[in-house]
Amino acid sequence: MTAPLAPASASTTQPSPDEQAAQAQFDRIIDADGRIEPRDWMPAAYRKTLVRQISQHAHSEIIGMQPEANWITRAPSLKRKSILMAKVQDEAGHGLYLYSAAQTLGIGREEMTDQLIAGRARYSSIFNYPTPTWADMGAIGWLVDGAAIANQVPLCRASYGPYGRAMVRICKEESFHQRQGFEILLELSQGTEAQHRMAQDAVDRWYWPSLMMFGPPDDESPNSAQSMAWNIKRFSNDELRQRFVGMLVPQAEVLGLTLPDPNLAWNDETGAYDMSEIDWTEFHEVLAGRGPCNAQRLQHRRQAHEDGAWVREAAHAYAATQATTEQVAA
Repeated sequence: MTAPLAPASASTTQPSPDEQAAQAQFDRIIDADGRIEPRDWMPAAYRKTLVRQISQHAHSEIIGMQPEANWITRAPSLKRKSILMAKVQDEAGHGLYLYSAAQTLGIGREEMTDQLIAGRARYSSIFNYPTPTWADMGAIGWLVDGAAIANQVPLCRASYGPYGRAMVRICKEESFHQRQGFEILLELSQGTEAQHRMAQDAVDRWYWPSLMMFGPPDDESPNSAQSMAWNIKRFSNDELRQRFVGMLVPQAEVLGLTLPDPNLAWNDETGAYDMSEIDWTEFHEVLAGRGPCNAQRLQHRRQAHEDGAWVREAAHAYAATQATTEQVAA
């Protein structure tokens, strides 16, 4: 049986026969690699885990629009501008898909938004880094979106139906984002000496943060094991990180760029790449709100929320008027 891991402080009250039957049915679905749907019974801890993960994922998509939107007005050509605008629009859509999936678990979108702008909810640490050059658009596409794909494709098989289905479309669009980033870096790398240096500098700055996107090492990840037991996640953080590095190495050779890890080497015995230790101190500092752009990202999101208040008020007023009109007509 795939019963949830009980926290040390859990109540010792025995579940009722109906709760036991519901738990048994939930376990059967998980053990059969089936799907849990919104109206199905689910353990409170399973629901809480999903709300945390899906809402954080949605927040990451929304905050993640900022580093790239910074370059829309400065893109080097009309073609690049239109592509980047489409990508940022995609990220907004991803956030909306995911907020909708989270809402099926009983949490409101307003509550999730309030948690984000108040700083009570987390989003991916990767979006707290600056984007000083155009090459950053390439590095984000190749490395950040590439890491997202490695992490999110297995989520298409997540045990919670609305989450898994949302991820199918998201991953298809992310694949285009990754190709766009690769193409930007390839053109820069094959350009002038200054352009090549710009591309290499961007890769140097984004490589390690992109590896941190998979989360802390397995022995330091408090939620990973239970998420895997519930079939929300399919692979551990370290497995996904190793798989991602294995994808990057041949791609970096095509780009003519160097991955900034002097200890990166293939190990015949393990069948995987040996890597340097990640600076987890930096990771935890950024998560704690002390990254290069944490305050800027949240302030921008708060301001956008405040600036959009009139739109929300107008929408509520319109909905109320429509409801009144329908009642009168009835």
